[in-house]
Amino acid sequence: MLEKALTGNRSYFGWIAFLLILLGIGFQFYLRQLSYGLGITGMSRDISWGIYIGQFTFLVGVAASAVMLVLPYYLHNYKIFGKITILGEFLAVASVTMCLSFIIVDLGQPSRAFNVLLYPTPNSVLFWDMVVLNGYLILNIIIGWTILGAERKGAPPPKWVKPLIYLSIPWAVSIHTVTAFLYSGLPGRGFWLTAIMAPRFLGSAFASGPSLLILFCLFLRKYTKFDAGWEAIQTLAKIVTYAMIISVFFVLCELFTVYYSQIPEHMYHFTYLFVGLHGHTGLMPWMWICVVLALVALVLLINPKTRNNETTLPIACAAVFFALWIEKGITLVITGYIPSPLETITEYSPTVPEMGITLGVWALGFLILTILYKVAITVKEDEAADA
Repeated sequence: MLEKALTGNRSYFGWIAFLLILLGIGFQFYLRQLSYGLGITGMSRDISWGIYIGQFTFLVGVAASAVMLVLPYYLHNYKIFGKITILGEFLAVASVTMCLSFIIVDLGQPSRAFNVLLYPTPNSVLFWDMVVLNGYLILNIIIGWTILGAERKGAPPPKWVKPLIYLSIPWAVSIHTVTAFLYSGLPGRGFWLTAIMAPRFLGSAFASGPSLLILFCLFLRKYTKFDAGWEAIQTLAKIVTYAMIISVFFVLCELFTVYYSQIPEHMYHFTYLFVGLHGHTGLMPWMWICVVLALVALVLLINPKTRNNETTLPIACAAVFFALWIEKGITLVITGYIPSPLETITEYSPTVPEMGITLGVWALGFLILTILYKVAITVKEDEAADA
């Protein structure tokens, strides 16, 4: 079926060329990092996780969100999601690929990744993160490709794929839960030391992933013959609405606990985020942009008139996606280091090579996603034509 990705119009191949250029630029920067080391980045002794791990954390949530399509469609026979479930599974494939790529570039030396396999340590959360991420990637590749192949032949999916589908549902929850445990299991970092970290991760995941999928569906509806159906898009929009409300509520719970208890170790991080700390305000603009975007998204999503409007819905979904990208992809990771356990402040900003590599990994993910979506949409268009 991959041959279907080799056909398309000028815009399609122009987009592919653009992604390949970004990927090439990112790879050139990565070769410099591989030669020089992580000193080429903005990370330091005090801040050892930066934008790479931030993007990894955010994208794990986007990958996990596929369960919000798989669960209603396969467990509750919600046929409205029939056309877009495959899009959610392929989005998970591209997202997990980016997650693993960000881990590789963050390691400095890629060979270090093999230490997890050569010296497995089941008492380490990192070991289980490797297991669940790679397992989820394999599951979605097998499920998505097998079901799409069956649709192409006009036959029902083979029976052996059904258990894998059921297995993928709790597995999707596990990838973001285990990732959250990477943070909440570190006692020296007050910003991350909270039992609500895993629920926060899942709440934001079920908002960010479906919001991105809605944007893709609206784009495909406008520029291709593929139409996911307005009812399916609206159902996804309701999922985004409730998930975003829950995500914001969890953050407010954190703020109440921190400031009502008045424990300095926990207060300093949030104070740094919202108003700055001792003259350091590196992340304050990002945090307030996040707040404004979240408020705009909630206003547009909670109001049925704007949620059902094809003009305002994409604005709301874009606001959700970028608000949660800022929260999980930037502020969550970096703020955990500011201030340090010794109450020193070292601010972080990514370097040009670091941003180039990050852009390259995102280009890789969108390249994979474009090819998979091209195959899926072509198969579904052929199926509709034959019907």
